[in-house]
Amino acid sequence: MPFSSLKEKLSKTNHSIKFGEVVKINATVITAKGLNVSISDMVRIVSNVTEQETVGMVTEIDGGMFFITPFSFIDGFRAGDRVFLFQDGMNIPVGEALLGRVVDPFMRPIDDKGPIHATKLSPIIKEPIRAMKRGMIDEVFSVGVKTIDGLLTCGKGQKLGIFAGSGVGKSTLMGMIVRGADAPIKVVALIGERGREIPEFIEKNLGGNLNNTVMIVATSDDSPLMRKYGAFAAMSVAEYFKDKGLDVLFIMDSVTRFAMAQREIGLALGEPPTSKGYPPSSLTLLPQLMERAGKEAGKGSITAFFTVLIEGDDMSDPIADQSRSILDGHIVLSRELTDFGIYPPIHVLNSASRVMSDIITPQHKKAAMKFRRLYTLLKENEMIIRIGAYTKGSDPELDEAMAKKGAMEQFMTQDANLQSVYAQTVDELVKITG
Repeated sequence: MPFSSLKEKLSKTNHSIKFGEVVKINATVITAKGLNVSISDMVRIVSNVTEQETVGMVTEIDGGMFFITPFSFIDGFRAGDRVFLFQDGMNIPVGEALLGRVVDPFMRPIDDKGPIHATKLSPIIKEPIRAMKRGMIDEVFSVGVKTIDGLLTCGKGQKLGIFAGSGVGKSTLMGMIVRGADAPIKVVALIGERGREIPEFIEKNLGGNLNNTVMIVATSDDSPLMRKYGAFAAMSVAEYFKDKGLDVLFIMDSVTRFAMAQREIGLALGEPPTSKGYPPSSLTLLPQLMERAGKEAGKGSITAFFTVLIEGDDMSDPIADQSRSILDGHIVLSRELTDFGIYPPIHVLNSASRVMSDIITPQHKKAAMKFRRLYTLLKENEMIIRIGAYTKGSDPELDEAMAKKGAMEQFMTQDANLQSVYAQTVDELVKITG
């Protein structure tokens, strides 16, 4: 580790020998006393018997008692163990050395490629970009997926959600976006997913290519605190590159697992459960993360895609509903389209990009509106067409939609290994709609 980085790290550490004492332990929370701590302080718990250690964060204070949520499992610890103040808040090392690596939320490598010598420490909890310092979203951000670029055009600094049930294809779409996105830096956060999916995502969806990409991983077997702060740590990495004036793609899978981690923490601390068992803190946590993405005047931008798992394909799920209200657009994946063999199965009629009309040309806008209208006509009259009850010539616009059905479905279908060029996508869309 370079001397400057080591010096900065040591300066953040409290070297006092004063320690507190564990008074109570349950499966998810450690209660201690004897230290003057603040919310979000990091502490180190040391066993008096085995000398094993673990790190935790102060999440609640009640008089002289404070409550610690550990970052790892706490088997073997007991009342009377010592608690040391480790550092004020949680800081992680960030820098160009992270590019091409797979790391945990503490930026420790998990890819067996050796140590990472990052040069700067950054807090994982920061204020979102202030409203009046946000730059206008006025540039197209191409992701290489025809349906998104043509019909749900994304802008630099926009925040979008990918809403999908299990097994519909959101991981495949994520891989297409990461490979095809027009961004010099890409930050991928895999939060609460199965460990098996990590190497599969790298090899299958990214083709083993992690150039200019940082992948932050907190799997489902990690503690709730690791899953929660894995998302914040990933956003801090993206902010480091944004502050250097770069345009960053941030993609996170999934917001639902992130909210579930906070649900476990909140319920363990005694918060009341509300809709679907989520405590209030789960819903208030979402804007704290999502609003940190965006375009900042005089700096770079973070264009973010957050996946949201829709249990039972229910769009009224509280996490989905809250996410949709915060984000600047939503991409809904349809199980029905997968049955028809349309991949990626993006349901364009249920999806929307709130900045699209501000960043595309009038010709593109006209073509996209006509495409959606023709596709809507097909869906509304699908049944009568299939049973042969419609007579051609009754509705010229529906006749046009029927004639262009094959071309429209071909436009929405794209091989997962292919990336489209934005200008060619727009030309194809204009050509289809005439």
